[in-house]
Amino acid sequence: MSVSEEPSMQVFVVSDGTGDTGSATVRAAMLQFQSPWKLRVFGEIRRPPEAKRTIAQAAESGALVVFSLVERNMVDVIQREAQKQGVVTIDLLGPLIARVAQHLHAEPKHQPGLLHGMSEDYFSRIDAVEFAVNHDDGANVQTLYDADIVLAGVSRTSKTPLCMYLAQRGYKTGNVPLIPGLEPPKELLDLDPIKVFGLLIDAAELLTIRQARLRVINASPTSAYTDIEAVTEEVENARRLCRKNGWRIVDVTGKAVEENAARLMEYYELRRGM
Repeated sequence: MSVSEEPSMQVFVVSDGTGDTGSATVRAAMLQFQSPWKLRVFGEIRRPPEAKRTIAQAAESGALVVFSLVERNMVDVIQREAQKQGVVTIDLLGPLIARVAQHLHAEPKHQPGLLHGMSEDYFSRIDAVEFAVNHDDGANVQTLYDADIVLAGVSRTSKTPLCMYLAQRGYKTGNVPLIPGLEPPKELLDLDPIKVFGLLIDAAELLTIRQARLRVINASPTSAYTDIEAVTEEVENARRLCRKNGWRIVDVTGKAVEENAARLMEYYELRRGM
């Protein structure tokens, strides 16, 4: 989005859902123009008073209103108010829905919120993502017991990417780093082993990954972090800890995040079904 301190144009996206559809469409359209502009999203607009207030704000700001409303009454309210107050509007969904209805010879539902499936599954994924963010890299271990899956591993074993990937699929996932010379948090050790997975990796590959990471951030190599003997010992200590606590070991060597995530989900479901 192109933005300046005093945008010459404002676009209001008005939606009966999240506003994601309208926002994405507006951004795609505005890429064709060099003029500065500003986007404002008004989501969950499902009652006439809310629609009227939004149009009044648009009139005050001289904004273009792009709406993605499916309920006929709400569309009528928006269009009437806009006409009264001289606000230009664009109906994103109405013409398309009408054409599809004509083609299928069927009556549309006109039910808000269907795109994002305002369902338990949708909201559980939102909760899982929030959980993963709040329990990344050993944060908030005191509430780690609420997790479905907990990943434990040494530095650079893809703990965070895996957590985010699993969260997108509805699994509440946290991760805890295994740091040489430090005891793992008691909260991790007290968890039901069925939830915990130890991420292991070949020491030589881990060394290569760590060296590359240090180059990216222009950091000086440290002896323990990038010494092959120290790294090998670190990996072996992590392996022993996993075995001692009954955690399932997942070898992430040479595998993509998607592949490792698929294995974790499979292992978790199998263990849970025991």
